[in-house]
Amino acid sequence: MKKFLKNRIILGLICIVVSLLICFGITPMFNDALKSKVTLVRVTKEIRTGEQITDKMVTSVEAVGYNLPSNVIYKIEEVVGKYANADLYKGDYILKSKLSDTPMLRNAYLNKLNGENRAISVSIKSFASGLSGKLEAGDIVSLIAADVGSQRETLVYPELQYVEIIATTGSSGSDQNVQERGNGEEEELASTITVLASPEQSRLLAELEQTGKLHAALVFRGESTQAQKFLDEQASVLKELYPEETEDPKKDRDESGGTDDLGEWANPELEPAGDAVVENEQQ
Repeated sequence: MKKFLKNRIILGLICIVVSLLICFGITPMFNDALKSKVTLVRVTKEIRTGEQITDKMVTSVEAVGYNLPSNVIYKIEEVVGKYANADLYKGDYILKSKLSDTPMLRNAYLNKLNGENRAISVSIKSFASGLSGKLEAGDIVSLIAADVGSQRETLVYPELQYVEIIATTGSSGSDQNVQERGNGEEEELASTITVLASPEQSRLLAELEQTGKLHAALVFRGESTQAQKFLDEQASVLKELYPEETEDPKKDRDESGGTDDLGEWANPELEPAGDAVVENEQQ
């Protein structure tokens, strides 16, 4: 009995000591860490990939120093003059991994291709069809085909509802989203847009480039996470339209009542709305 009581007393003393350590040692240190503040660099206006960062784009702010990423930047001098490796938005803290000491190389976006999608360019044949020159890399657009075939139809394809622009290029070959203009140099309007497309989308775009006029309608511009939702939805549509990969997707499309030529339907008994929404334009 005495041994049992002795063990209980020792256990109680240990609990008291541990409690005192927590109350007067660990807890104050934890509270001090939460209250401590550090100076961080925060974005004040949107910065696009490849842009050189100026002092007007960032500011220094105080923030709680607890649980910050190890590569966050604290000094504004370490940011100004460098180039953004990714899109930065107002309110973001800047990480070292998102900065580069050198300008983005020409056509660097093509290095992101992983073999699943393709980069394909299509012509902007009028000022209005390219959103009056306001399209930018990262935009999600719907591509509408006009003046297609002998009947000059307007076609809205489910395959082209949500497409990501990766570059807008002028007639001189300069990408507007990467290369900066010199002082006093007039900005050149885009004559082509380069989009990220699946093999099926690429084939369709190549046909429409030859047989019609493409018109880009802006769907979304903003954070990449939100843009990815549109691309995921488009991927689901493509999976339904092309459930199995084949060597000749055009053959499968024709067998299912698609177009033999974009202006004429291979199966006249089927409605064209199965592959695209058709609107007859007035001559």
